[in-house]
Amino acid sequence: MDCESKKTTFEKTSVVTELSPMMQQIRIGIEKKDHLFKTSFCRYAVRSCYACLFLSLGTTIAFSVAMKMESIVSNSGKFLYAFMFSWSLVMILFLNGELGTANMLYMTIAVHRKIVSFKTAVSILFICIFFNLVGAIVCAYLLSHTGTFAQLASHNYFFDSVQAKLLKPSSQIFVEGIFANIVVNIAVLMGLRIKEDTGKILVMIFIIYIFAFLGYEHVIANFPTFSLALFVSHGTLNDLVPSNILRNIFFALLGNYIGGGLIMGFGYSWLNSNTTQYLD
Repeated sequence: MDCESKKTTFEKTSVVTELSPMMQQIRIGIEKKDHLFKTSFCRYAVRSCYACLFLSLGTTIAFSVAMKMESIVSNSGKFLYAFMFSWSLVMILFLNGELGTANMLYMTIAVHRKIVSFKTAVSILFICIFFNLVGAIVCAYLLSHTGTFAQLASHNYFFDSVQAKLLKPSSQIFVEGIFANIVVNIAVLMGLRIKEDTGKILVMIFIIYIFAFLGYEHVIANFPTFSLALFVSHGTLNDLVPSNILRNIFFALLGNYIGGGLIMGFGYSWLNSNTTQYLD
């Protein structure tokens, strides 16, 4: 009886069948997305557009500050660009915008844990990315008519950054896409673990700063960047052609899914699937 009793006690203390706190929050998030998508498609589409509204504003202020500072202190633009761009994710997460690269993590976990069907997950992800693009194009067009981007010099931090993206080889875009969405979803997952808003903001800013400063390729962030460049460059960027833009978007999208969907999404879903006490 003593041995049986000890065995039962060991099993109770070392085997955990319920979800980890982090996975509980992710499941709630997935169910909210699924419910909104199925019951109010228009609202889901608008939330996806809003994500790129916030991203477009973050991109605009980041490039504006960088261009201004480059004219004052040479080579200072990159430091300030990365800091200001980081506020984009803060706006998106606090105001519940639907961001395609974050949903790569959510929808992969949703399929792995059988919360939604594969078809539903793909549909949600596709619609989210599509309306991210729609929101980016509309916002970029309107922003191109604002004072900051009305008359840009042929050589500035914004044009130089876009040109650098267009000249990257496909393999580099792909690898940078992987790391970009690893970083984004590290911020997403860590945000779930932090209760206070101030802590969440600080974590998001300093983590997103990593990929923004290193210039990694984030497909959704490139939507407003390329759209704005098309509207304001007026032919000054020779490499800003559809084939180059689509090449960047394709390889960045593929890399982003591997980084955010498979490495972070499937990886952490699998790590938290075992019936052990080592859960997040």
